Amino acid sequence: MLGVLTGFTVVWIIILAGYLIGRLGVLGDNAQTVLSRLAFFVASPALLLVTLSDADLGTVFSLPLLVAAASALLTAVVFVLCTRWWLRRPLPEALISAMSSSLVNAANLGLPIAVYVLGDAAYIAPVLIFQLAFFTPLFLMALDTSTSGRRTSLLSFLAQTVRNPIIIGTLIGLFLGATGLELPVIILEPVTLIGGAAVPAMLLAFGISLVGSRPLRRDGGRRADVVLASAFKLVLQPALAYLLARFVLGMEGHLLFAVVVTAALPTAQNVFVAATRYEEGVLVAKDTVLVTTVLSLPVLVLIAALLA
Repeated sequence: MLGVLTGFTVVWIIILAGYLIGRLGVLGDNAQTVLSRLAFFVASPALLLVTLSDADLGTVFSLPLLVAAASALLTAVVFVLCTRWWLRRPLPEALISAMSSSLVNAANLGLPIAVYVLGDAAYIAPVLIFQLAFFTPLFLMALDTSTSGRRTSLLSFLAQTVRNPIIIGTLIGLFLGATGLELPVIILEPVTLIGGAAVPAMLLAFGISLVGSRPLRRDGGRRADVVLASAFKLVLQPALAYLLARFVLGMEGHLLFAVVVTAALPTAQNVFVAATRYEEGVLVAKDTVLVTTVLSLPVLVLIAALLA
């Protein structure tokens, strides 16, 4: 319980700082856009490169990885079908909303919860690596194509993909991790420092975006999307993780508890950064991050009461 509260406290303090910055106008009118672009184009690629270059790829290919991948993919696919066929949203917006419903906050909340609640940071590693190396780049590839305004050939699709800075950082990091190569210290240190700006930039940008905002506004026209995405994130995804882990893979005990807890983490703030970057689904991303961050605390407590 202390780990859950500590993780949420850290996140909310930084978000509050961003809100105060925006409220006081300290960084000017374009602060949110600048910080979001800094996180997307500069800091996040550096963070991905450093994180993945040190990853134990043997840990990635494990049963927790299968649970994280299957539960996230199933949640996202079902959500896209709902938003396309029921809510009739454009594909780029449906993709951002699907990210909101399935991409977990594995870094700023997942790591402290893994340490203080689950007892080992290694429990969050499969989720973190899966999202960094596959899940997020998959969405970004689809967004690059769906927002280009035209059908693209395989060659042009690959060209768009390799120009995406987050995907570039991911690929370089995976290459370094797989080959065991190490960057010279004179290069690694500045890249690491730049990557350290990713999470605070995301959280500050999110806090600034809250100035004057009212979650679940009726006049926003996306209340149903936010409620549905939040329900998928906090109920469907951990339920799928439990069913897959318990009845398909035969997991039990503390390991079962760990995979369900990681699946029940709230929506990651970088969904809002991606929404800002592609100018699609910004309202849904912002509100879903806020709603799930608030409501995930009682959800995690309930999971702990049932499984711990």
